[in-house]
Amino acid sequence: MRGSCREATEGANAASFQLAPSGPLGHLPRIAGEELVAHTRLWLGTPYRHQASTRGAGCDCLGLVRGVWRALHGAEPEPPPPYRPDWAETGGRELLLEAFSRWLIPLDTPEPGDVLVFRMAPGAVAKHCAIQSGPDRMIHAYWGRACVESVLGRWWRERLAAVFRFPAN
Repeated sequence: MRGSCREATEGANAASFQLAPSGPLGHLPRIAGEELVAHTRLWLGTPYRHQASTRGAGCDCLGLVRGVWRALHGAEPEPPPPYRPDWAETGGRELLLEAFSRWLIPLDTPEPGDVLVFRMAPGAVAKHCAIQSGPDRMIHAYWGRACVESVLGRWWRERLAAVFRFPAN
């Protein structure tokens, strides 16, 4: 199935995304979730590489979100700060949440195509992210593996710290 999705969406770029009403936000247009998810699926199988963001060559969880941003908007609005590859940071600034809050639209309820941010342990900073691909699915880059589509089950939902939407333009 992944091969057919890749063939159907190969060459997807910012020009191919369509605007759709944002639902509860009403006045804010959004990229149609299914098109954003189709583009995100092009990243499946990309090897995990800390701080990388190149489809097919390497990415981490933030690199996936950065790559989708570039497909939608071109250049990234700011460079990411240095960060560790593990989830053990505690008591520090919420750099990921702060940056996403500057450039993405915060939400209460996620839909396909929205960015999910996770706090992996109590007291830890939120530093894992994914893109929701279905009601119970997400796409993320997982340390030691690759960019994968996973079940968004109870374990992940209990760690969900924030939800954001890509702006339309």
